[in-house]
Amino acid sequence: METALVCSTRKGCGIFMKKKEKNYDKKTEKEIEKLLKKLTLDEKISMIHGATLFKSGAVNRLGIPEIVTSDGPMGVRAEFMDDRWIPLDNKDDMVSYLPSNSALASSWNPDLAYAIGHVLGEEARGRGKDVILAPGINIKRDPRCGRNFEYMSEDPKLTAAMAVPFIKGVQENDVAACVKHFAANVQETDRLMVDEEIDDRTLYELYLPAFKAAVQEGNVYSVMGAYNKINGTHCCENKKLLDFILRMEWGFDGAVISDWGGVHKTKEAAQCSMDLEMSVFPDFEEYYLAKPLKDAIAKGEVSEDMVDAKVRNLLRMMLRLKMIGNRKDTRKAGAYNTIAHREAALHTARESMVLLKNENHTLPLDAKKIKKLVVIGANAAKLHSDGGGSAEIKALYEICPLAGLKMYLGGNTRVEYVKGYYVPENPKTFEQNWQAASLDDLKDTNVGQVVKAQDGNESEGLRKTEEERLARIEKEQEEIHEKNQKLFAQAVEAAKDADAVIFVGGLNHNIDSEGFDRIDMKLPYEQDILIEELLKVRKDTILTFVGGSPVEMPWRDKARAILWSYYAGMETGNAFAEIIFGEVNPSAKLAETFPARYEDCATAKNGQFGTWGKIRLEEGLYCGYRHFDRQHIAPPVCFGHGLSYTQFEYSALTLKAEKGKNVKLTFTVKNTGKRAGAEIAQVYIAPIAPKEDRPDKELKTFTKVFLTPGRSKKISLLLKQEDFAYFDVQLHDFIADAGDYEILVGASCEDIRLRGIATLV
Repeated sequence: METALVCSTRKGCGIFMKKKEKNYDKKTEKEIEKLLKKLTLDEKISMIHGATLFKSGAVNRLGIPEIVTSDGPMGVRAEFMDDRWIPLDNKDDMVSYLPSNSALASSWNPDLAYAIGHVLGEEARGRGKDVILAPGINIKRDPRCGRNFEYMSEDPKLTAAMAVPFIKGVQENDVAACVKHFAANVQETDRLMVDEEIDDRTLYELYLPAFKAAVQEGNVYSVMGAYNKINGTHCCENKKLLDFILRMEWGFDGAVISDWGGVHKTKEAAQCSMDLEMSVFPDFEEYYLAKPLKDAIAKGEVSEDMVDAKVRNLLRMMLRLKMIGNRKDTRKAGAYNTIAHREAALHTARESMVLLKNENHTLPLDAKKIKKLVVIGANAAKLHSDGGGSAEIKALYEICPLAGLKMYLGGNTRVEYVKGYYVPENPKTFEQNWQAASLDDLKDTNVGQVVKAQDGNESEGLRKTEEERLARIEKEQEEIHEKNQKLFAQAVEAAKDADAVIFVGGLNHNIDSEGFDRIDMKLPYEQDILIEELLKVRKDTILTFVGGSPVEMPWRDKARAILWSYYAGMETGNAFAEIIFGEVNPSAKLAETFPARYEDCATAKNGQFGTWGKIRLEEGLYCGYRHFDRQHIAPPVCFGHGLSYTQFEYSALTLKAEKGKNVKLTFTVKNTGKRAGAEIAQVYIAPIAPKEDRPDKELKTFTKVFLTPGRSKKISLLLKQEDFAYFDVQLHDFIADAGDYEILVGASCEDIRLRGIATLV
């Protein structure tokens, strides 16, 4: 099928990088200037740095309150002491534990992103917060990144499509979303000092689009600067990122907040668009934008006008949030732990679990035929809400898979639980969380001095801490192996005489966590050995996993059914049971590639991940499925893959040129099975004979359609001119070249069902 999309000459197509004009509200700006004139220098400086670990300074005489922030990737965090990383022993700060961003993205459902954003915003406001530090929208560059579970996808288009409604859902509750971490926060190793060498094309095409969408489509009120350096400069002091790209090119007029400890130099932070410095240390007046800044102003090194610019951005955010002035009386009150919030969490959990394999219709199980169910695996009974670094949640409740299965089946079915494999105890406690421990480590190893160092040298202290962690892991392997001998035997024996066997394994927040990266992509605790033994005695063992990142599956060909769940929140167990027994038809699809082995990844091949000091993103654009396409490596589970208990047929693709040099595509999706279900139709663009190096194909749009058996729906989607474009470094603009482009419509990046040709002339 062919269509023509009329476009001007190559150079004339460079129209996408025009400066975004700020659309200031005159009344708001007048109010800002009125307040600014009344503020003293000391008062202005107090507003632009932390006065406690989670609050900025207030100016009470002018009715300017503190800005109250909270971590929030998976729910509003518990209350902490003002000057110590110790949670308060409150009984009223338990909240809804929400699905992780990786789980949310697997739904491919922007409506759910909006719903979860709304829950998070409403709960944050109900807890008295002004800024919730979410969502995390960094690209998943490497499957070993410890923080991947907080992020959405390896693909910028999918990330942007989910982030924008999430932000809108948060901010309609008079709470600012704070998108993070700007930009290219792709590893936790040496995260305070690592210097990432990234070319402009990779930056603009892969690592920035979701942030741009957050600003221009989501109208996000705040952005968090990342820890890392890009091309030699820390992100929180990076004028190219914060001034040129964020402010000038994108027109951002909200507040930029540093990651906690992300500022390293006074003059540099003062002279760029870094508005609010936060950190992990309680010496608040010694922050770089506190007393050192006042001293720099006194010496004439920094202009007070730069302070004024920061205060303006903060006041603008506060006015939008109705924190000051006459608007305070109309600010929403919020609420938390409502029934509606639990329902949103349950609905999202249902749509987030990915059925990876289902040979011979092994799933769903028939509950009526099961008198004895054996559940094997530590993750069946594991609660995950209290881990992961700053993603930890003081959950109102969390239903684990084992509880979900028991509650679903009731008393007429015997459910036997066997731990299966040994997991060493996490040395952390609630009273001494990871940040408190980290702070102690800093003091013990003089890393605190490194964090505040002006020369940006690597931290030998952090290296030592990492070496100690790896040594502890190695030592634990002997203990794990010894205890697993007995546990494996118990599991295999229990599996022999059951009506059905469900294995629940995967990862946990000892492995998926802020602060460090995974050592490999393998299942920990010798799970692969146990799985092989179980499949020998029970070929029909249902293999299910909970985790935040891909794992190697060497036994995949032997398994009949595999179900993957990211950290799906408080209702995990209920959703898990409903899918296992067919009350809910799975509809999720992977938002990232699951390689057969880590060695197949681009970062493994170039060795530029998890190293100290400096890394080069040598793979450039070829991250995730783009890499596997280019290298002709077929992963066992590709990007966009996910099965259903029904089947879908695609047909009747048409392409039509639209005004504005866009392409409208229509096609039909039909449910040809016997169960109601949902299909995620994905549209990729593949340039034919491109003039410049381009990925073989790239996701450009998608839709999720719900259909009853036998019903069909005609889908209409729009491909915009910018969807055909790439970033031209010389022109500093996006270019859509004339030529032929293959339009690919499918159920995954590999399962392409329909093809057509669009010609740009």
